[in-house]
Amino acid sequence: MPTLEKPSLNPALRPFWTKRARNKVLYGGRTSSKSWDAAGFAIFLADNYRLRFLCTRQIQNKIEESVYALLKIQIERFGLRHRFRVLENKIINRFTGSEFIFYGLWRHIGEIKSLESVDILWNEEAHAMTPAQWEVLEPTIRKEGSECWFIFNPGLVTDFVWRNFVVDPPADTLVRKINFDENPFLSGTIKNVIAAAKLRDPEAFEHVYLGVPRTDDDAAIIKLSWIEAAIDAHKALSLEPRGRKRIGFDVADSGADKCANVFAHGSVVIWADEWKAREDALMESCERTYSEALKRAAEITYDSIGVGASCGSKFAEINESRKNSGYSNYQAIGYQKFNAGSDVHEPDNEYQPGITNKDFFANLKAQAWWLVADRFRNTFNVVNGKEKRESFTDDQLISIDKDCPFLDKLKFELSTPKRDFDRNGRVKVESKDDLKKRDVPSPNIADAFIMTFAPVDSSLDAWMRL
Repeated sequence: MPTLEKPSLNPALRPFWTKRARNKVLYGGRTSSKSWDAAGFAIFLADNYRLRFLCTRQIQNKIEESVYALLKIQIERFGLRHRFRVLENKIINRFTGSEFIFYGLWRHIGEIKSLESVDILWNEEAHAMTPAQWEVLEPTIRKEGSECWFIFNPGLVTDFVWRNFVVDPPADTLVRKINFDENPFLSGTIKNVIAAAKLRDPEAFEHVYLGVPRTDDDAAIIKLSWIEAAIDAHKALSLEPRGRKRIGFDVADSGADKCANVFAHGSVVIWADEWKAREDALMESCERTYSEALKRAAEITYDSIGVGASCGSKFAEINESRKNSGYSNYQAIGYQKFNAGSDVHEPDNEYQPGITNKDFFANLKAQAWWLVADRFRNTFNVVNGKEKRESFTDDQLISIDKDCPFLDKLKFELSTPKRDFDRNGRVKVESKDDLKKRDVPSPNIADAFIMTFAPVDSSLDAWMRL
């Protein structure tokens, strides 16, 4: 490799850039030289080798919003203006033939899919990349020896890139964290700004300048930190599994969707399951759920919208079949439908002083999510010493057993949906269509979890039994 000795590159990052790896992940706080260095090394490579660079970011309405400007500046700093053609929408090296092209992922992912012969993907602000976008990008960057660069300031611990390229990176991935304290080019002005930020708000300082991802999304209905506090909380708070045993059943409503079950005994969630099932396999899914309910002596709350509308008749059929088969000690399994869009439970009761359920919640789904969120918040406050245990009854708290299957996925799904509002100002849950726009798949296990705790009439007469 030609000698890399340019004053506009950070010496601390030289080993990172010169080592070969399929994925190169460079993250950290602001003013750490990440993007400037990536631009400098990219220009160095483009001037010495024939390469094709695909430069992407999530939103790019115009070329100025890309790394185009950084590349132009580094060309000037290297004294290489005579060697590059800086065009309106691309940059080309006159001598090596290297090329930089620029795309926004959100609007142009379909076009990127058809690109050929890309040597280096440079994904700027990579924290925003979604799993669906990576499914397109990864096989597109298929040339022998090609690399994928991910440059970003961390956002949330639930972000796809953070979870899949920092916390649990794939093979042949080089991960490097860098902050302002390794940047030799900082001005005295920005050093003073950073020092003041540290004194003013240490938590914000850690996120902005030390590259520490945030745990909680302020727009989420249920905060991840609340969920984390609830793991095995029943052991710490003497929250015994007692009371009704329930299984929530989320029914797959499309070919890519999955069915899910969640089992809770009282306030403690103990078990979860998820499986792929076609619409024509509904009976098998109902039988699978019924079998788990029978094993655990639990009642079933099922999603009655769309495909799930006929689950009640399926459960009635299984109950009838068992009854007629002469099982000893026969007991029918109780089941109740959950219609997310239906009116709220106990509409005239107050949710908050002076505010009734019907005035606060847009529908039953919103009410169910907020009541579960209240349980998580209460548990978080007790676990962290902000509230006393005796301030809450068992049914105002919640716990998830640490050995619950699909625990990590459950935590992610529960903390993903954001609050929304209808036209009358009542709260509602971000819709599946809106989640899809964010490339977030249907939160099947979370929906089953919420159904497990959904407000229902507690009288047995309200449950459909034979």
